[in-house]
Amino acid sequence: MSTDVTYASYLALDDILSAQHPRSDRHDELLFIIIHQTKELWLKQMIAELRLAKSQVQQDALVPVYKGLARVSRIQAVMTLSWDVLATMTPADYSRFRGGLGTSSGFQSDQFRTVEYLLGLKDGRFLAYQKDRPEAEQAMAEALNAPSLWDDANAALARAGFALPAHVLERDWAQPYVPSPEVEAAWAEVYRDTEKWWDLYQLAEKLVDLDDALATWRHKHVLTVSRVIGGKRGTGGTAGVAYLQETVAKRAFPELWSLRTLL
Repeated sequence: MSTDVTYASYLALDDILSAQHPRSDRHDELLFIIIHQTKELWLKQMIAELRLAKSQVQQDALVPVYKGLARVSRIQAVMTLSWDVLATMTPADYSRFRGGLGTSSGFQSDQFRTVEYLLGLKDGRFLAYQKDRPEAEQAMAEALNAPSLWDDANAALARAGFALPAHVLERDWAQPYVPSPEVEAAWAEVYRDTEKWWDLYQLAEKLVDLDDALATWRHKHVLTVSRVIGGKRGTGGTAGVAYLQETVAKRAFPELWSLRTLL
């Protein structure tokens, strides 16, 4: 065991704790920075878990995948709770340093978009915001152009013997996923006979957990932004609350929601 490793050196605390650079002397700007930096650290962990989960699903190791997906759901819950901390910052507090943010905005987060791409929410327009960060752009592009976790799950469904159309199993992975009646019917069959298809059924429920948690995170984001800036436009030029509200309805695994009407 190495004796020259300390708590601070192992965690690179000096690097982490010196990475906050407020552009004003306002007390609340430090909170704003730390909240968003913390989210980025959790997003990094989510990406690692989702990549592992994808490889496990591709190998039909469906039981081991449950652990990683459960971990992602719990990370999402922690990230959602962090909005409550940010909400302690009042509109007056935020307005005192908001001008220093320039055109920066959370919608430019490459890691958040990578998570969306890994789940199956594909929109290549966000690559344009990473032209000055080639490594981030490459990571996004790789996730955009590869099968998503939902694509992997549907491929596993097909390998289990369910008949899925070719346009679901072989397509341009960078394009947004279009819900399929055949996919819905196949997953509905899994839900009708959970004992026979237990592994797939549990995978589906873990995926619903992810979608549920992401929708909850988005909803809390809307409420927090509405509380802090009201109807103002976002710093990055978006419509602010109106833009965020549109994202709440997004679902990465649409047939897992719609099939419930069939049961």
